[in-house]
Parts: sequence; structure tokens; C-alpha cells
Amino acid sequence: MKKVGLFFGTFNPIHIGHLVIANHMAEFSDLTEVWFVITPQSPFKVKQSLLDNNHRYQMVFEAVQDYPKLKPSKIEFDLPQPNYTTNTLAHLDEKYGKDHQFSLIMGEDNLKSFHKWKNYETILEQYAIHVYPRISHMDIVHQFEGHPKITKVDAPIMEISSTFIRKSHKAGKNIRPMLPYSVWKYMDEMNFYR
Repeated sequence: MKKVGLFFGTFNPIHIGHLVIANHMAEFSDLTEVWFVITPQSPFKVKQSLLDNNHRYQMVFEAVQDYPKLKPSKIEFDLPQPNYTTNTLAHLDEKYGKDHQFSLIMGEDNLKSFHKWKNYETILEQYAIHVYPRISHMDIVHQFEGHPKITKVDAPIMEISSTFIRKSHKAGKNIRPMLPYSVWKYMDEMNFYR
């Protein structure tokens, strides 16, 4: 049985912070693999700064090539929009459920709003959640404190954001150290975020 952690995000672009956290989860928790689930562009909220789905998939693909435990996933690209995590999980279970056990990976900041997610109680009943630390000044919602399905993983705190990378790149700053080389190369060749 493969234990797969699902790391959701727009990955616009994927950066070394994402890789460090995903790799830490794959190496230092009970997970066998981590899948980067790329959130598609919502047809309802078109954001100029959000690259096309396939470009973001390609960058994740480039970033994880050297890490056999990390995989890109475009599973959400084909699901009806607007999509909710609960639908993605049901879809994944249907497709891979026999030999895969899925869990969620989220930052502490996301756990704080988790009680607002659609069907969050059901998600918590059926899936484990691996939480990585963020620098934040709010307390975890007390109902999740010590919850048996929620594991805090002592991953490195990565305070790099894709937004910061996009803005800095546009301003002509050198942001190369924050990106895997292959992602930087692809981004540069395609002239993204300029």
C-alpha cells in the first residue's frame, strides 16, 4: 500500500520552499510519495498572474525529475469547476484507492481555516493530515489541537512565496537561488512573469 501525501497548490511557480517541504514529508514521515496536485486556473476567477495549467504542470514536472518520491499531478485539470478538495479525494480514491492511501499536506496557516472547507468533517474522518510549520501569530483552531488524524511534522520553515518570486522577477531582481535550476531555465526561456 503506497502512502501518498497530496500537496495542493497553484505552484505559480514551484520553488525550492515547496521542494524542501515535499521532500521532508517523503523522507521524514510515514509517506511513501508526495504528489504535487496543481490547482487549475478557475474559469470563474481568471487571474492574469496565474500561468496556464500546462505550463505550471511542466515546471513541477521539471522540478521533481531528480526526486523519485515526488510526482506532479494534473488530476484536478479534468474535474468540473469550481472544484473542492473533497471531490478530488473521492476521484483519487476511485482511481487509485485499491493500492494507495491518501493524506493531505498543508501549512499551519491552512489548518486555521480548515473548518471552513466543504465537508471538512468527512475529510478528517477519512484522511490523515500532515501539517508543516509556518511563521504565524494565530493559534490553531482548538478543535484540531491534538486531533488523532492531524500530525505536525517538524519540517523546515520555508518563508519563500511564489508571489514574492513573481514580483521580484518582474522588478528585474535575481531570484534564481529560490528556484530549481530547471524551473528557472523554463521560466526564463518562456519569458514568464516579466
